[in-house]
Amino acid sequence: MPLQKPELLVILLVKLAVAASLASILTRSQRFQRMLLRDERTLAQRVQMAAVCAVIFGLGVAVRVLTHDDYAAVDLGLEGSLVMGMLGGYVTGLVSGVLISIPAMFNGELMSMPLLAAIGVLGGLLRDVAPDKEAIWKFSPFPDLSLWRLVRKHDLRLPAFSLLCVLAILLSELLRSGIARAGLRIFTLQQKWMPLPPGIVVAVYATTLFATVLPIKVWNSNRNEKKLEQQQLRLNEARLAALSRQINPHFLFNTLNSVTSLIRQDPEMARQVVYKLSNILRRLLRQQQNLTALREELSFIDDYLAIEMVRFGDKLRVVKDIDPATLDMLVPSMLLQPIVENSIRHGLASKVDGGTVKIRSRLLGDRLQILVEDDGVGIPESKLATLFEQGIGVSNVNERLKVLFGDDYKMWIDSRLGEGTSTGVELPEQVSGRVVNVESLVGSS
Repeated sequence: MPLQKPELLVILLVKLAVAASLASILTRSQRFQRMLLRDERTLAQRVQMAAVCAVIFGLGVAVRVLTHDDYAAVDLGLEGSLVMGMLGGYVTGLVSGVLISIPAMFNGELMSMPLLAAIGVLGGLLRDVAPDKEAIWKFSPFPDLSLWRLVRKHDLRLPAFSLLCVLAILLSELLRSGIARAGLRIFTLQQKWMPLPPGIVVAVYATTLFATVLPIKVWNSNRNEKKLEQQQLRLNEARLAALSRQINPHFLFNTLNSVTSLIRQDPEMARQVVYKLSNILRRLLRQQQNLTALREELSFIDDYLAIEMVRFGDKLRVVKDIDPATLDMLVPSMLLQPIVENSIRHGLASKVDGGTVKIRSRLLGDRLQILVEDDGVGIPESKLATLFEQGIGVSNVNERLKVLFGDDYKMWIDSRLGEGTSTGVELPEQVSGRVVNVESLVGSS
């Protein structure tokens, strides 16, 4: 019994909804997302991509076959084969077409496999003639948009390619309809109603067009999001690398000046200072990880303080109160040096009798707290309010913590004139006891 026009339109609308749904299901696979991000793929990767997509689109064909065409709208075999060819090339399109058609072949639709395989290869041909690698993702089925691109950019390549893609999709549907009209067994929506009103014919071809375009647009949106995430990750890594390798030039100049003075007065001490300085510079140059064990950070501080003690002598005293349970916990590299340098340079250097720097670490529940305290001259209230926005010391540390942990950290500075300054950092427990990369930290923030 021929279907009525409202029923036909519902089937076509459901087909579009199924196309969008299947595309969304595939984007939930991390493996499939990685496949989409690749511009070049090995043969194994192309076959793997075809197999993953064939499972989804082939399932729709199987449902249609098992329900005796009651759920005809879920059959996107032709569209899936064409899309896989366009995105993956000849091999992906060919393998996809063959695998997707298997349920139909068991149903006696013997022309399905050669047709879908050929459609997959046609998609690969479109990929080959694309003006650039991004053209497949950018092509538009709307002629007005293509014309606007032509007027705006004066470039015929993308509009011409968009038109070629539209014609190829319509040609695929025409080929399927022609095979059905020739009396050969193959599934097509047109066989569900006779005769064919002109409006229904247009609707069928338009549905095939948009059911092919929808997965590409859905995946392109997801692909763009992933590319933005990767760009942000690379930006964060570059920022961390730049920030963690900054060392106050005043420290370096002062150290070299100290060495110059010691060469004549105490050559052995000069040699030790140069050795300590080389350890510091070697660590900065070889540093690869954004996080390091607290014990290594403290070892670095020991070298730094050994140099400062040469300059300040007995005026500089250092006290450590380190909880042994915190030594293996991970902290951002170069976390302590800028803070300790600020305490010495701004807190103690101007005091006639010098002072003491205290470094403390402890566990507060599931968080690591580190304190650097001095009994120096203190910081004025007006300057304290803008301290995180000035210089490359504590502002550097705060910026790196923000990149690594988002809002899941604390950093504060308490100071009183004439009494000293305390700088504290509180970090989440998830960075302890294991190596954490930048991607996981950025993703969790």
